[in-house]
Amino acid sequence: MEKKNYYCEYCGHKFREVRILVAASCHRHPDGSGKGKHKLYEGSEKSRYTCRYCGRQFSSIRVMTGGTCLRHPKGTHKGRHSPAL
Repeated sequence: MEKKNYYCEYCGHKFREVRILVAASCHRHPDGSGKGKHKLYEGSEKSRYTCRYCGRQFSSIRVMTGGTCLRHPKGTHKGRHSPAL
């Protein structure tokens, strides 16, 4: 049986089980580090991920969420890139 990976939408961290993902605190949560749990990315695994706000492409969700987005709804550099489904 093939093992599936699950990713956090906020930080791109990879988990083997959804229950572990949603139980742990996320250092890139929108409310601040340690102020919320990881959020399950509901899209499929891809070779390239596209930011839903600016359209820029990245090799992983982890790399994507590491930078701030010029076209974030909160304003320029006031939020991180977010993966489109």
